[in-house]
Amino acid sequence: MNLDELRNYPFPERTQTYTERDTILYALGLGYGAEPGDPRHLRFILEDRLLTVPSLCNVIAQPFMWVKEPRFELNWIKLLHGEQSFEVHHPLPAAGSLISRCRVLSVEDKGEGRGAVIHFEKTLYDPANTLMATIRSAYFLRGDGGKGGFGGHPAPPAAIPEREPDRAIAIATLPQSALIYRLSGDVNPIHADPEAARKAGFERPILHGLCTLGVATRAAIEAYADDAPERLSGLSLRFSRPVYPGETIVTEFFETGDKIQFRARVRDVVVLDRGTIRLK
Repeated sequence: MNLDELRNYPFPERTQTYTERDTILYALGLGYGAEPGDPRHLRFILEDRLLTVPSLCNVIAQPFMWVKEPRFELNWIKLLHGEQSFEVHHPLPAAGSLISRCRVLSVEDKGEGRGAVIHFEKTLYDPANTLMATIRSAYFLRGDGGKGGFGGHPAPPAAIPEREPDRAIAIATLPQSALIYRLSGDVNPIHADPEAARKAGFERPILHGLCTLGVATRAAIEAYADDAPERLSGLSLRFSRPVYPGETIVTEFFETGDKIQFRARVRDVVVLDRGTIRLK
């Protein structure tokens, strides 16, 4: 791991011009349209009333697999996507151009043999330089511990209460969900190629973690935003287990004082944990 490069590398700005077709394709990858007559689905897949799923900000102008850049000297093969959060400052338009600016916020050294955590930030701006969204990711590098770190590290997310949830929303993914979702930018073969998935230790291709996050975003909009996506200002979570396309994701919500926490289960296994949603 090259700490100087991680601390100082000037990530180039990226501009992505996307269309209503891209916005619809993203929504289809999250399973919208499975009930084609439902107006709650149609508002995300028909051009004449099109709204944007807030979690789209995770894939717009995203520098996918930047950790493979040789200058950083990372053992990226042993990388796990540990945590993800997004905050939407202004609702993303259904079509337009957005500019991403990225940086490594910090490297958290867990010690020799215990790995390290990279905290990464992407901010999205419109052409008028208005900040539209802030996205943060935590990547656990199992093979890069004991090499030092820098920067301040965020406090770990709060644990979910040990009680029954206040609400639960079940959303079935499609057998082809990963094949649709990959068209939004993440073409890692473990989500499509059975041989690549087996080499990575999975019995078959797995769903993208950010797709599972998108499904939880769907559940949050339905449960607490009255199906109005602009009311969801942010979401954060920890990835804990993979999901296979075609499985049903049950998102469980816990109302705890001034915040709403959540987790998601598949096969009675927690796949998303320590989640929080923020509402306007």
